[in-house]
Amino acid sequence: MAPSSSREVRHRAMSAPTIAVLRALAEGATYGFDVMDATALPSGTVYPILSRLERRALTRSRWEDPEAHRQEGRPARKYYELTEEGRAALAEAMTEVRALGRPLPGEA
Repeated sequence: MAPSSSREVRHRAMSAPTIAVLRALAEGATYGFDVMDATALPSGTVYPILSRLERRALTRSRWEDPEAHRQEGRPARKYYELTEEGRAALAEAMTEVRALGRPLPGEA
């Protein structure tokens, strides 16, 4: 059954890796390898999370200009950014984690 509101979608409990990915995007990471570097999570964790976040409308993405990656001789990058709902979901998740007295992902 599909959630009936965006609040329900946003309020699903988030795993520590999901919160870490959202934080990395909020702090300026823009593509998958950036997120992997910022979180120390492997690609097999980061890319499925990015995909789920996009399906939940917490992020949006765009492919870079094809000429950029051709000139640099590398694969195309897909750039991600948080939506307003994503920022709100991150703030809510961080508040919940703090209320439990747990460290936030990426903090000791």
